[in-house]
Amino acid sequence: MTPLDAEIGHSTALVVDGNNASRTVLVSLLREFGVAEVAQSCRAQDARRVLEQRRFDIVVCDYHFEGEPISGQDLMDDLRLTQLLPLGTVVVMISAEAGHARVAEAAEAALDAYLIKPHTADALRQRLLEARKRKRSLKDVIALIDKQAFVEAAEMCQARFETRGPAWLQAARVGAELWLRLGKPHAAQRMFDAILEIGAVPWARLGVARSQYDRGGASQARRSLESLLNEQPGYSDAYDVMARVLLDQGLPDEALAASREALSLTPGSVARLVKHGLLAFFYGDPGEAAAALARAARYGLGSKVFDLQGLVLLALVQFDKGDLRGLTQTWRSMTAARSGVLGSDRLRRFEAVIRVMKFLLERNVTDAVALTRDLIGEARDPSFELEAACNLLALLSRLTRRELRLESLDHDVLVLAQRFAVSRTTCDLLVRSLQTDASLATIVRDAYAAICAEAEDAVSNTLKGEPGEAAKLLLTRAESTLNAKLMDLAIHTMDRHGQNIDGVEVLRERAAALHKRYRSYGTQIHLGGAGDMRALTQLAKV
Repeated sequence: MTPLDAEIGHSTALVVDGNNASRTVLVSLLREFGVAEVAQSCRAQDARRVLEQRRFDIVVCDYHFEGEPISGQDLMDDLRLTQLLPLGTVVVMISAEAGHARVAEAAEAALDAYLIKPHTADALRQRLLEARKRKRSLKDVIALIDKQAFVEAAEMCQARFETRGPAWLQAARVGAELWLRLGKPHAAQRMFDAILEIGAVPWARLGVARSQYDRGGASQARRSLESLLNEQPGYSDAYDVMARVLLDQGLPDEALAASREALSLTPGSVARLVKHGLLAFFYGDPGEAAAALARAARYGLGSKVFDLQGLVLLALVQFDKGDLRGLTQTWRSMTAARSGVLGSDRLRRFEAVIRVMKFLLERNVTDAVALTRDLIGEARDPSFELEAACNLLALLSRLTRRELRLESLDHDVLVLAQRFAVSRTTCDLLVRSLQTDASLATIVRDAYAAICAEAEDAVSNTLKGEPGEAAKLLLTRAESTLNAKLMDLAIHTMDRHGQNIDGVEVLRERAAALHKRYRSYGTQIHLGGAGDMRALTQLAKV
């Protein structure tokens, strides 16, 4: 048979199919098409681990796997949500489901092609030819993305779209996603809107809603999502975004319901199970959280799509139930996961939090308190993140419930609150980490109120014609508290009024040094966002 194209002889492919006969046929076809190396997997979970370790030019994946808890859709969603599927890989989904919903899901997730069984060799060949041609047309864009030159890649996509160059529609999608990643939702929405003038593509409609939300228009985004889901009730990505919008609007019960819908459509998605477990832990039922996190660990522990923060929250629920056996197993899982990355401060803190709870259930109070104090001592470290603060507060609240109130507890909670209470939603997340400890929750709320008052005072000074005083006060307090809200407002004040501020360059140098060491943690709650964000910080994304 004639080779598929001139470059196919240097390509690699992976066939993922649980049926031996159909898998053998697909492998043979790809070899006949000229693919140099064809690997195969009969289980979706095994394929996920292979795809995490190796890069393939082509992936042909079946939708249904008999006896497995995950589908091909779950597999592709996990890899896409965590950005483990290279943009240059051609993905073909094969399904016996001829219904519109399943076809739409496959098209949305895979981007490249789908086939309905039974299919012919010519049909597969044609889909691969078209998809590989599009990928070659985007080769220069993909090369820039691989080099993390995201601005240049986005601008190239923008130009390709505006001039209707090769693969312009795919370039527009990539470019709009890049603009969102770069924090430029206005540019992203312009591209999505232009695409919608050509046709009501579901992913572009979702992109508009995401852009509206990132611009601060949660109500507008919600209306767009409601309209989209009314027409596309099987669109799991739209439920992901709806969950974060509803949470931002202070509707956690409705956000949980949206998250459940997304999970019901892809019940084997490890990434969605972890996110739903996090949401349920902080805003819903601990039992529901534990069930989701345990399933996620069962399906994905050891995989890159499983965020190990899920083990920390699972351990907290096990501790509350007095389940020493379960908690010990969770601690062993964390220790094993950490063994390959011993230099990670994040995982070291995860393991320490679980170990403290294990000590407490074993009645080893001395070691539990000592290790907790070590964690408290890291609260101002540059690598100490919001999720670490939430975990530490959750631990401190459980110590106090056991009448182990540390002598510096109020001050320690204040330090965490001053640094990480940057918005109403992050403040709420810190408070929920403390469970029902009213006195400690009051410290967090008061700290956030003080931060807001300082920000308002700075704005007032600026309006009164004293931007220099405002910038100095904000920067001084930001250096004291490490609070990103004050840090960002100081930088914003200098950017807008620099010409009216004496010694602004010195102030800018101080601000830049502070921002470089203690990057902003943002002010919005995000669920189901970009896969490169860790699971808990998706609740308060940069």
